[in-house]
Amino acid sequence: MIAAISVQEILAKAAEGQRLTRDEGVRLLKEASLASLGRAADEVTRRLHPEPHRTYNIDRNINYTNVCTAVCDFCAFYRGPKSDEGYVLSIDEILKKVQETVELGGEQTLLQGGLHPEYKLEWYESMLGEIKRAFPQVNLHAFSPPEIHHFTKINKLPLREVLERLMAAGMGSLPGGGAEILVDRVRKEITRGKVLSDDWLNVMREWHQLGGRSSATMMFGHVETLEERIEHLDRLRDLQDESLAAGHKGFTAFICWTFQRDNTQLDHLPPAGAHEYLKTNAVARLYLDNFANLQSSWVTQGLKVGQMAMLYGANDMGSLMIEENVVAEAGTVHFLTLDDIRGAIEELGFTPRQRNVHYELVDPEHEMRAVKAAHKGLPKLPVVS
Repeated sequence: MIAAISVQEILAKAAEGQRLTRDEGVRLLKEASLASLGRAADEVTRRLHPEPHRTYNIDRNINYTNVCTAVCDFCAFYRGPKSDEGYVLSIDEILKKVQETVELGGEQTLLQGGLHPEYKLEWYESMLGEIKRAFPQVNLHAFSPPEIHHFTKINKLPLREVLERLMAAGMGSLPGGGAEILVDRVRKEITRGKVLSDDWLNVMREWHQLGGRSSATMMFGHVETLEERIEHLDRLRDLQDESLAAGHKGFTAFICWTFQRDNTQLDHLPPAGAHEYLKTNAVARLYLDNFANLQSSWVTQGLKVGQMAMLYGANDMGSLMIEENVVAEAGTVHFLTLDDIRGAIEELGFTPRQRNVHYELVDPEHEMRAVKAAHKGLPKLPVVS
């Protein structure tokens, strides 16, 4: 019999750029120390990103509605179609939010909402078109695979046609929201009426085939096993292989975060802390060998742990996040200034640089204008308008 490879050999293998197997990924989650995972992940990050800077971006999460037909036990944000607490933002409210983002140096808005049962595709096309006409320079990082899949059902249209129409209307990139864990056992346990794993991945596949870029996410620390965390990473890695082999641009980045339990139907579960977050982030960096970027999640973890993630596989601090509603509804509210984000990067010995959705550095003059605008103070924004 061939002797089993040791954890240290697995770490060395990953650090050298060799692909890990599922079993090896699980062993790292189960057996590797946090310190050893951090060293290996940081080695990979520095090999992939030898540049002297680390990045961040400025955008705003505009949740255009909280009305949703899906029932997700992990979500404190959604409201059922008959709820008195449901809302839909007007186009004037949305344009005002985009204007504020632009004034603070933002070059992107993240548009996400619930699965509204009434609005047809034309409503979403109109929203995208109105924003692009007013702010042609702003990238619309819009919707998510569950929303896109919902659009196909409510409009009785093929997925490709829905994506083509949204792209023509101004959708610039596709966020990786709604992935949770891409294992149907998990998805069926924590949600009803929402896209399953294969359809989530197929939305991304079709978007990549149209030439679009997207991000990938994972929310962990609830009902999934460690094996299922790795299965999630493996399915993302397989799709990235497929997209890149076909000449498509694929996923720009991976972002993971721990489940935020307050005010949810799963608030009885033990919380996943900083140790679990950093460990999983590091293993993701070692496992996702075909992903160029990993983004920290200070929004859920706070400044110090978000900063530590930059030593555990992340090369990007994420967004200034002028507005965030979904995590806030689950009782987690972290607020950072632009100086906080830039300072956290500088403390690690790197130069902070603003980037766009494609992880391209923005013009230095634009970046400095954003810094000056931030010094004037962020507007006092409501959590939900």
